[in-house]
Amino acid sequence: MENSSPANIAADPAAAFDRDPDDGIQATSHAPVHFRYYDLVMAAFVAILLLSNLIGAAKLSTVAGFTFGAGILFFPLGYVIGDVLTEVYGYARARRVIWTGFAALTFMAFMSFVVVAMPPADSWTGQAAYDEVFGSTWRIVVASITAFWAGEFVNSFVMAKMKVLTKGRLLWTRTIGSTFVGQGVDSLIFYPIAFLGIWTTQDVVTVIVTNWALKVGWEAALTPVTYVVVNKLKKAEGVDLFDLDTDFSPFASSKEG
Repeated sequence: MENSSPANIAADPAAAFDRDPDDGIQATSHAPVHFRYYDLVMAAFVAILLLSNLIGAAKLSTVAGFTFGAGILFFPLGYVIGDVLTEVYGYARARRVIWTGFAALTFMAFMSFVVVAMPPADSWTGQAAYDEVFGSTWRIVVASITAFWAGEFVNSFVMAKMKVLTKGRLLWTRTIGSTFVGQGVDSLIFYPIAFLGIWTTQDVVTVIVTNWALKVGWEAALTPVTYVVVNKLKKAEGVDLFDLDTDFSPFASSKEG
């Protein structure tokens, strides 16, 4: 077992987690300088994040008597990609993606404010529609950006720590467990900031619990998809990264290599 020989373990303790040294995937705590598909995964995460907030968040839909925000149909894909980022590429590179998503959300909010506030031309009749769809209150904007930032960092932290704790086994425990904690933080931040004092306290608590449960349920349902994507990416990248000596501060440097 080449990858888990005493010399390799001394140089890189994560080598002890390599259960199959012949599968072309090296267990390591030292990330390579370059990954083949990291940029594509980052682009997919940010695209889903922005589109879910831009297109899905503003519409309520009722199906079979159950009313929900339409964005919840697609936003869970972001959970899967977020878990894939930490599982395959490690916390440091997930941190870069979270900050990229944070910057993109902030710019989207700024752009929406500027575009909605600009005086419409006399011949243009779409201002009311723009106000309805893009004219979010400052509370909702602040709540959305803050909840995303905190929830994603907690999700990634729990995911990385549980991977080391389980020695890379039982992927489903950390995908569901990290979502359980991370999306709990997200919901506990978003709904009180956005709606407390506007909705009744009971309604806020009810929505926190139901949306959190839906998000965790979606993550559990998508676990087979997560397994497929994670396994294919690990095989393609040739590494299984463990955060044994990572600085978990959200503000630490995330330079490649």
